[in-house]
Amino acid sequence: MEEWEKDVSAYSLDPQLSVARRTSSCNNSIGRRISFCDPVEIVMYDLKEQRTCLKFCFLLGKTPTESLEMLQKAFKEQALSCARVFEWFSRFKKGDLSIEDQPHTGRPSSSWKDENITKIREKLNEDLCYTIDELLEVTGVSWSSVQRILTQDLGMRRVAAKFVPRLLTEVQRKSRLTVCQDLKRELENDPNFLSRVITGDESWCYGYDPESKQASSQWKTPRSPRPKKIRQVRSNVKTMLICFFDIQGIAHREFIPRGQTVNQEFYLGVLKLLRDRVRRTRPELWRSG
Repeated sequence: MEEWEKDVSAYSLDPQLSVARRTSSCNNSIGRRISFCDPVEIVMYDLKEQRTCLKFCFLLGKTPTESLEMLQKAFKEQALSCARVFEWFSRFKKGDLSIEDQPHTGRPSSSWKDENITKIREKLNEDLCYTIDELLEVTGVSWSSVQRILTQDLGMRRVAAKFVPRLLTEVQRKSRLTVCQDLKRELENDPNFLSRVITGDESWCYGYDPESKQASSQWKTPRSPRPKKIRQVRSNVKTMLICFFDIQGIAHREFIPRGQTVNQEFYLGVLKLLRDRVRRTRPELWRSG
């Protein structure tokens, strides 16, 4: 019994005791087990106790910082956080001296969460390149909530687009596949077929504005394909290049001067230059006709 009285007196005099110690039980001399109180009730009691202390400090003219230091000295790790202390002082300054929690109104949090998920999913359907900051502005959802919805509820992660030479349509892919198959069959019939071919093409050469890896990243689900992009974003500075090549490499190239019209006469001059170039750099091909 004496041990039980000592524990009770220690509990009543020391408000810094941990919840685990306060909820412990002791045995009296007869062997009966006595529990002090439920741990949830103790936690609530500690919170109200600290709020009362804050109210007392407020009425004495203490600042939130001074009050926080006093709470931390008295309650140690159980002390209220800095944000909660300033929040309660803000309420006291507005004339609300009650230490009770304010009643919560409005729809359930699950309803708000479903609505926010729908908002963010709709925005991502419009543009997968939205950043968290941009989604925050257009949906009004907090930054941490947007991140949690994207990564946990929608199961998405942000990845950078993969570089590809060119973005082709389905028709272009099929056309190129057909041409490659025809060339493959011709090569099977004549192994030296490609060594006698010189082909050419014209292309615009642009000055490029590099796009950063972060700027090209977008959100994706685990099952969606990785996004792709062309290597660089072209600017308005451009010039046309005419290039001829064979299996050995580039046979001849010609940059068209700015303002020059590409017509029959101009192209005939380019082909004459190609002929002279082949005569000098591909003598075997020139002799074979």
